[in-house]
Amino acid sequence: MNDMTFKTVFTPPQPKILATNPAKIIAEGVDVYYGEKHAIKNLSLTIPDKAVSAFIGPSGCGKSTFLRSINRMNDTIPGCRVTGVINVDGQAIYDPSIDVVDLRARIGMVFQKPNPFPKSIFENVAYGPRIHGLAKDKTALEQIVTESLKRASLWDEVKDRLHQPGTGLSGGQQQRLCIARAIAVNPEVILMDEPCSALDPIATARIEELITELKEKFCIVIVTHSMQQAARVSDLTAFFHLGILVEAGDTDEVFTSPQEKRTHDYITGRFG
Repeated sequence: MNDMTFKTVFTPPQPKILATNPAKIIAEGVDVYYGEKHAIKNLSLTIPDKAVSAFIGPSGCGKSTFLRSINRMNDTIPGCRVTGVINVDGQAIYDPSIDVVDLRARIGMVFQKPNPFPKSIFENVAYGPRIHGLAKDKTALEQIVTESLKRASLWDEVKDRLHQPGTGLSGGQQQRLCIARAIAVNPEVILMDEPCSALDPIATARIEELITELKEKFCIVIVTHSMQQAARVSDLTAFFHLGILVEAGDTDEVFTSPQEKRTHDYITGRFG
């Protein structure tokens, strides 16, 4: 990254009010192992509610591993072991009494590649509310679907073809459909693992606008390979390197005056 590219990161900052945002997720002394590999090392981090927190760092640094730990997606990986404490609203999510299905309804996830179900647009969004019993009748279910598509800024584009396959949408529309599907069960947290990496610049801009709108209601945590994207959409930025959380803080401060040399070197393109 040359100096000119580096300067483009510093767009005029939006006012940050993180000090007034209550903590939503608190991780303390978290270690994650894949068999013998120590993927996350003694991580502690507080993630605020109704804000966007971005995880940045080079490939393989642990940012996606930690993201998946927040809704226990790592449970599905053989040999994965998580120690330490992750609390959501004061509740330890790795407590044996936790219902993981309910947890993943509270903490939704949007993946790198859009993955709509091979069902209609309507059924993609209705699936979660139906299996979790969130709608008492057909009218209530239709209202949830409509509101979720509106929140995902997709309603106007699909309202006349709700019963057509979700896989027939463009890539950007499919990703917004996946976001609508995630928010249809009224989660508290939305995790996004590089949600724009498979999208073109126009679709990326739409997703970024949507993320900014959604943070008024949700705690959003995003993993991104793009430092410019982190600077544009996030309130808090956490920099990972070799499984270690090197630095975390207000996005403007992390990008303009990082406290750690490794953070500065990564942001200025000296490695990564």
